[in-house]
Amino acid sequence: MAKRANVMWFRHGLRLHDNPALLEAISDKTEGIALIPLFIFDGESAGTKTVGYNRMSFLLNSLAEIDKQLKAIRGASDIAGKLYLFQGNPTTVFRRLNEYYRLNKICFEQDCEPIWNRRDDSVRALCNDLDIEAVEKVSHTLWDPRTVISTNGGIPPLTYQMFLHTVEIIGAPPRPVEDPEWDGVEFLKLTDNMLMELNAFWQFPTPEDFNIFPDNISYVAKVKWRGGEQQALLHLAERLKVEERAFKNGYYLPNQANPNILESPKSMSAHLRFGCLSVRRFYWSVHDLFKHVQIEAFYHRIHMAGGEHITGQLIWREYFYTMSVNNPYYDRMEGNAICLNIPWAPPNQEQLQSWRSGQTGFPLIDAAMRQLLAEGWLHHTLRNTVATFLTRGALWQSWEHGLRHFLKYLLDADWSVCAGNWMWVSSSAFERLLDSSLVSCPIAFSKRLDPKGEYIRQYVPELAKIPQEYIHEPWRMPQEMQENYECVIGVQYPERIVDLAKVSKRNTLAMQTLRQSLIAGGAPDEGPPHCRPSNEEEVHQFFWLVD
Repeated sequence: MAKRANVMWFRHGLRLHDNPALLEAISDKTEGIALIPLFIFDGESAGTKTVGYNRMSFLLNSLAEIDKQLKAIRGASDIAGKLYLFQGNPTTVFRRLNEYYRLNKICFEQDCEPIWNRRDDSVRALCNDLDIEAVEKVSHTLWDPRTVISTNGGIPPLTYQMFLHTVEIIGAPPRPVEDPEWDGVEFLKLTDNMLMELNAFWQFPTPEDFNIFPDNISYVAKVKWRGGEQQALLHLAERLKVEERAFKNGYYLPNQANPNILESPKSMSAHLRFGCLSVRRFYWSVHDLFKHVQIEAFYHRIHMAGGEHITGQLIWREYFYTMSVNNPYYDRMEGNAICLNIPWAPPNQEQLQSWRSGQTGFPLIDAAMRQLLAEGWLHHTLRNTVATFLTRGALWQSWEHGLRHFLKYLLDADWSVCAGNWMWVSSSAFERLLDSSLVSCPIAFSKRLDPKGEYIRQYVPELAKIPQEYIHEPWRMPQEMQENYECVIGVQYPERIVDLAKVSKRNTLAMQTLRQSLIAGGAPDEGPPHCRPSNEEEVHQFFWLVD
C-alpha cells in the first residue's frame, strides 16, 4: 500500500515559527502519516511573476533557510527533512504526488489577495475531486480580512477609523502558535523518478537559473539584504532594542519620528512580506515590550500613556489587505471602484525610463531610484517622494507604472499594500479628495533629509565630488566648476527632465479642477465610494510629515 502523506505547501509563510499550517501538516504523525514540505515555482507564487534580482535572491535565501532547518531534523525513520522545490502547475504536482503517495492533506497559509484565487481555487477543486483535505490557515495577516469585512456588514471599511472600530469589535489578534514538535514526524523521501517527472531542482537554484541577473547599478549598493527565518529573528532582536530605547525616551514609531535615510534599515517589512517573520510575533513582541517598559516606568513613578499606535504601520498593512480582498482590479484604475479616475498624461516612455533608472536630473530622486535598483530597498519617506514625483508632483504619469516597477524591484512590495500606497500618494484613493497641498518639493526635501549630500553621493557617483553648496542643485554650478569637478550637466549627469516650477503649477491646477468637478457631483459623501482618511493626523502619519 502506498505511503500516506500530508503536504506542507510553502508560499509566503517561509518560516517554521508561528506556522499554523505546518502544525496541521504534522498533526497526524501518530497515525503514521508522513510529511512532504515543498515550494512550487509556478511563475506567480511569492511574487515571482515579475521579479528582479534582489527579490529573487531574498526568496531563494528564505527557501534555503527552511531547507537547512529541515535537514537538521532527524525524522521518525531517521530520514532528515528536506524542502522540495518544483517547477510547474501546483495541481499537476499534487495530482502526481497523490498517485504515488496517497495525499491526506494539503496545508498552506492563506494568501488573501484576489490574484491568488485562481491558483488556490484550482487546488481546492483538485482536493475535492481526489478526497484530499485542503487546510488553509490565517497567519500572514493579524486578522482574517474576510472576518473584518463580515464584521463591518459585508463591505470593507472605507476609512482607517472604521477599520480600527471593526477590529476592536473582533478583538486583539491571536498570539503566535507554539513551535512545531518534531518528535515522531516522518519525512517522506521522494524517489528520483518522481523528482525527474515533476521537474524538481536537484540543487538549490540561483537567480541566474531563472534568467534573472543583477542590474548594472548594483555596484553602488551599501546594504545587501538576506532573506530567511534566522536572519529575520536576528533583525527582530535588533529592532526591539531600537523600539525599547524609543519607548524609554517617550516616543513611538522611531523610524517615523526620526527618519534617517543614511543608517542601516531597521524595517521588518521585507521579512514580513515573505513571511520569514510572523506578523503576529512582531506585533506581540512590540506590545509586550511596551507593556514591560510601561510597568518599569510605573515603579519609578513615571506615567506612560498610550501605546495603541506603536504598531500603526502593521495596522495600515492590514487595512490595505482588507481593502483589496474582494477587488481584483485593485492594482489599476479601470474597474477599480475605490480609485478615482484621474486623467493622467499618456505614457511618456522617455520620462518613465529616466525615472526608473535614476536619470531625472534631480539628485534625491535619482539617488533613491538607484538605491531601489541596487538594493531592493527604499526608506518609506523616499518611496513617497519618488512616487509623488512620478504622479501628481511632476511627471503626471499614472501610478500604475510606478506600481509595476516597485513590484519588480522592491523587496517588501506585495500586491495589496504596494498598490494601496501608490493610490494614496497619487491622490487616487485613501486620501481626502485630491488634496495636492502635501506635495513636497524634491529639492527642498533633499536639503532637509540629506543636508550634507551623503546619501546622494553614495548612490549618484557622478555627484561625489560636488561641493555641498551645489549637491542638491548641481545645475546651479558655473560651467567652469562643472568641468573642474567632472560633472558637466547634460554630459556626465543628466539635465532635469522637467521644469519643476512649471509642471507643479500645471498639476496643481489639474487637481483643483478635477476636485471641483467631483465636489459638484456630490463627492466625497456621494458618488464613487472613494476611500479617504478620517482626519489630517492620519495623512501626516502616512507621509511621515513633521510639523
